[in-house]
Amino acid sequence: MSTAPTTTRDEATPPAAPAAPKSRWAPLRPLILRLHFYAGVLVAPFLLVAAVTGLLYAASIPAEKVVYADQLTVPVGDRKLPVSEQVAAAREAHPEGTVSAVRPSPEDDATTRVLLSGVPGVDEGHTLAVFVDPYTARVRGALEQYGSTGALPLRTWIDEFHRDLHLGETGRLYSEFAASWLWVIAGGGVVLWFSRRRAQRKVRGTSGRRRTLGLHGSVGVWAAAGFVFLSATGLTWSAYAGANIADLRTSLGQATPAVSAAAGGEHAGHGDAAASGGQAAHGVGLDQVLAAARAEGLGDPVEIVPPADASSAYVVKQIQRSWPEKQDSVAVDPATGEVTDVLRFADYPVLAKLSRWGIDLHSGQLFGLANQIALMLLTLSLILLIVWGYRMWWQRGRGSAFGRPLPRGAWRQVPPQILVPLVAAVAVLGYFVPLLGIPLAAFVVVDVVLGEVAHRRGKRTPAEVK
Repeated sequence: MSTAPTTTRDEATPPAAPAAPKSRWAPLRPLILRLHFYAGVLVAPFLLVAAVTGLLYAASIPAEKVVYADQLTVPVGDRKLPVSEQVAAAREAHPEGTVSAVRPSPEDDATTRVLLSGVPGVDEGHTLAVFVDPYTARVRGALEQYGSTGALPLRTWIDEFHRDLHLGETGRLYSEFAASWLWVIAGGGVVLWFSRRRAQRKVRGTSGRRRTLGLHGSVGVWAAAGFVFLSATGLTWSAYAGANIADLRTSLGQATPAVSAAAGGEHAGHGDAAASGGQAAHGVGLDQVLAAARAEGLGDPVEIVPPADASSAYVVKQIQRSWPEKQDSVAVDPATGEVTDVLRFADYPVLAKLSRWGIDLHSGQLFGLANQIALMLLTLSLILLIVWGYRMWWQRGRGSAFGRPLPRGAWRQVPPQILVPLVAAVAVLGYFVPLLGIPLAAFVVVDVVLGEVAHRRGKRTPAEVK
């Protein structure tokens, strides 16, 4: 009888490969997961309103050109009349209020806009835009206008709903709250997605909660950069974070400059340079002022702002917000028609340029229709992510119950050398972005209190004890 050869332990069973060392950042994942979960659940309603109204706003820009085509466009004629004649026709039809600005016809088939402020029945901060045919001086209508982009009633209503829910300054807190948290939720989602194993990121061939998670994660990763951009640019308009950003830019010498509107030289305050009777023409008049601006290279579209008082000059500024931007401006002495100050967009500080481009990209102006379509796709993706996020929350539960919350105590797993700098960074960021910092602090306090109550009642889970 033969005997089987003996084998050593090394020959029989190869030694197990040592486990891959965990990254020192790995303990952050449960903390990010808990923050992403609760921030998503609590902030999502505000984000949903911002996304829906943002989608409508992007669509309102091309829609405005169709709805108000009669006021905005005219048949092309042989020769445009002087701007002063067009303004006179507008004032004859609408003598109320005062002329605050004139936007000469920028294209062959476009009307001239004469903007009137202080008109009864027009909201404060808005103007009445009188549309004049530049070839015949016939008034084609008048509509309320808002903002530097010349938004008409349709876009204005949607814009204000997106910005403040038509609740004024108090309503602006909703949009600032959403913008403050959007980048946090998006960034946390990206970290969580890439910390998962590649096999767990698949969508094809999956079902149930795993499929929803796959869709949520895949779309979120692709759209994350856009969300961070919308958040950052949205905060520049906000009440509290926006003021902090403006103060920071000013301290760095990066504030947006403005052309000097003082009528220089010995002619300051002379003659009929002062505004009177609500008319636009003072001193040399609109036509000579426009000619002086043209001589300085200011092409269409431009806006002419009459002198505010006897010591002020006309200001002519380019108002093209699409690429390439035209934002040059000049001041013209109303007594002599001479240019007293010139400001070129090329001379803006770097942060002022970036702010201008960011705002125009955020509002769908910078790249025209392509910009507006991109914004619509981005806001639509945010709407889908919110729907999928709530669906995952439902699927996490059992039967008709909503999903179970994630266990507390994740922060205890983070090493002090990471936790302490992280807390300091969050504190600084929360100071500059208060609608991020204050709600986050409130959440931590409530979470700690609830955890302590559960502990005293003896209901802490094993995961909470760790």
